[in-house]
Amino acid sequence: MDINEFRTAAKTAIDEIADYHENVASKRVVSDVQPGYLRPLLPHSAPLDPEPFDAIRADIQDKIMPGITHWSSPGFMAFFPCSSSYPAAIAEMYSNAFNGAHFNWICSPAVTELETIVLDWVAQALGLPECYTSGGSTHGGGVLHGTASEAILTVMVGARDKYLTAKIAHLPDGEEKEEETWRLRSKLVALGSAGAHSSTKKAAQVLGVRFATVPVYEEDGFAMKGEHLAKTLDELKAKGLEPFYLTTTMGTTDVCAVDDFASIATTLQDRIAAGATEIFVHVDAAYAGSALLLPENQHLTQPFTHFHSFNFNPHKWMLTTFDCSATFVRSRADLITALSIKPPYLRNQFSDNELVTDYRDWQIPLGRRFRSLKLWFVLRSYGIRGLQAHIRNGVSLGESLEAKLRSRTDLFTVFTPARFALVSLRVNGKDEEDVNRRTEEVYERINASGEFYLTSTVVADKFAIRVGTGVAAVREEHVQKVFDALVREAERL
Repeated sequence: MDINEFRTAAKTAIDEIADYHENVASKRVVSDVQPGYLRPLLPHSAPLDPEPFDAIRADIQDKIMPGITHWSSPGFMAFFPCSSSYPAAIAEMYSNAFNGAHFNWICSPAVTELETIVLDWVAQALGLPECYTSGGSTHGGGVLHGTASEAILTVMVGARDKYLTAKIAHLPDGEEKEEETWRLRSKLVALGSAGAHSSTKKAAQVLGVRFATVPVYEEDGFAMKGEHLAKTLDELKAKGLEPFYLTTTMGTTDVCAVDDFASIATTLQDRIAAGATEIFVHVDAAYAGSALLLPENQHLTQPFTHFHSFNFNPHKWMLTTFDCSATFVRSRADLITALSIKPPYLRNQFSDNELVTDYRDWQIPLGRRFRSLKLWFVLRSYGIRGLQAHIRNGVSLGESLEAKLRSRTDLFTVFTPARFALVSLRVNGKDEEDVNRRTEEVYERINASGEFYLTSTVVADKFAIRVGTGVAAVREEHVQKVFDALVREAERL
């Protein structure tokens, strides 16, 4: 493909992408193809000779589109949003044009410096404490990872090394220190609540450390409380184990619960005052963190001054295409000490003299994409007020659905009230077993229709339907339609 063919093909692709977004509401939300559908439609091997671009483009419509689940559809109310926008899509085009690995400042100075600036903008917009900004008092700052799971693994690596260093600081260098390090490593425990995302357990699995769960209870709104954390820590210490890391959550995957950050901070500070080694605390706000753009939610960030890192995904609810996961640390040294690498081929005068930030030392992979460009485009194209309006729309639609459900108490029970554009519900029945059965049947029938895509959860043995209203295309008419579908299927039972 030469430059002229590229111009023609790219313009055609833009038109087709625009048409797709314009008509996505008319498509079945979830693909209904069968597993293995694609292989019989494609050749057994790659072509030896070039094919015309029109043939490739035709296959997008005929072969790929049938296997796509449409996350931007107003009928997509599953999981959490994986949002997009035209400014972000355009930024991706520029990012692809400036293709590179961008691991050092010198690899593309604009890539590094824009990331630092944009993440400072975001930290301020979310109301994070100043210690999470690049110029803050604790030498913290932000970095863009691919996903929240990657962020949790990365900060857990830093937490492990930080904890071990503190525990063996009193020992002289030598064999005794090394043996104690390995003994302690075998005792390390990472913690998360029963509602924490599975990425914490997976990160512990990758690092080869133990994982323990802090219980949560329905009467607390499934939020982790300081008292239950304290009990779990005492039980672990009584077994001779070393809790070193904790994931707290703002907006759990199951029901969007928010942990009691204040009581958790108090519990951990009291233990430090009593001589315990500091536990690294991470705030996982992968989805709900975008709601901190609203001033009425920013009181939640006050205890974060006592924590160590915070992460949220602009690619979920902030109109920024996947992947774009913003991680903020109170001290950049926590990551750099654990992850810094300095082989000769990566050295240069700017890095050696510590005049610049090298984000390769803030992440596990070496190479990195120009992710900050799309975040910059989105922030400038919508402005903070425009993004706030988008978030408020999702929140108000969730509250609208909750009100509708409460108007039919003969059919439904609101399991957890609307919070951050997520509401969960159950269908009434004569006992818990019947409620679970009916709720699951309604859930499966609605998804089978193809007009909506919902997801479910099981919390404390209770099956519930989750409905998210954060997708940008969702309007009141779609909330009414999904409510009508719920009523129709519940009445049928």
